[in-house]
Amino acid sequence: MGVSLGGIGVFDSGVGGLSVHRTLVTRLPAADFTYLADQANAPYGGRSGEEIVELTKQGCIRLIEGEGASLVILACNTASAIALRRLQQTWLPAYRASLGRPVNVLGIIVPTIEAATGLPWEHEAERRGEKVEKVDVVGIFATRATVASRVYEIEIDKRRQDIAVFSQACPNLAHLIESGAGAVELATDIEGHVAALKARIGRHPDRAILGCTHYELVADIFRAALPPGTPLIHQPDATADAVERYLERHPEYEAGTGGQRRFLTTGTPGAQSALVDAFWGGPLRFEAA
Repeated sequence: MGVSLGGIGVFDSGVGGLSVHRTLVTRLPAADFTYLADQANAPYGGRSGEEIVELTKQGCIRLIEGEGASLVILACNTASAIALRRLQQTWLPAYRASLGRPVNVLGIIVPTIEAATGLPWEHEAERRGEKVEKVDVVGIFATRATVASRVYEIEIDKRRQDIAVFSQACPNLAHLIESGAGAVELATDIEGHVAALKARIGRHPDRAILGCTHYELVADIFRAALPPGTPLIHQPDATADAVERYLERHPEYEAGTGGQRRFLTTGTPGAQSALVDAFWGGPLRFEAA
């Protein structure tokens, strides 16, 4: 019996993408979803660009060929920043033709930048050399690889000259979250990164982006470490908005109608951590990919 075609795949190096997945499931309850965590190779943040591209490609192939997905969402900033454009340009066209059916891969950085700037991705600001009276300072907390890519600085600057972007690498945070670290250890790590960013800027940012989907699982700790009322730009909401619009424009991508939910991992199957269960709202078990 062959794999039924259609549905949405959600890919991440680990459990962080569940933050995006949960919002997508809420918005599209009838759609069929398969979540794939590449925990055998996590974290991606410290890997080379070539490794990230190859691992991301293999994850997409697993979801498209193994699960029949027509659309794959990279719920991972590192994969979206390092691998997505290259896969879309150099791999996906020929791969799509070989399959003989519509398939596509989307990321989470484009909708996040649209949410941060309030402008569509296609918009680029005119460079008039005018003095900017007030600058909105946006802080980005992300993995080392995402920060090194400078994708947020480059793309936001193209669109808004009145937004200054400062990125802070959090090298060990995704690993701590993935391994189910306790609240005190997580808070100590996050407070250190918030303090480091403040020292570089000279003050706290006006707004913040949690530029790694793992960080959404501990968004409450970031809120506590930042000044009260600091707005957080939430990638899950921005991504779900974009996917809904995309499916409306592209009915050729079949999202499914059975409400299927599968959770796969390249790592150790079974229950994950208490942190994951608390975030999800109940026990969550992964099957072997």
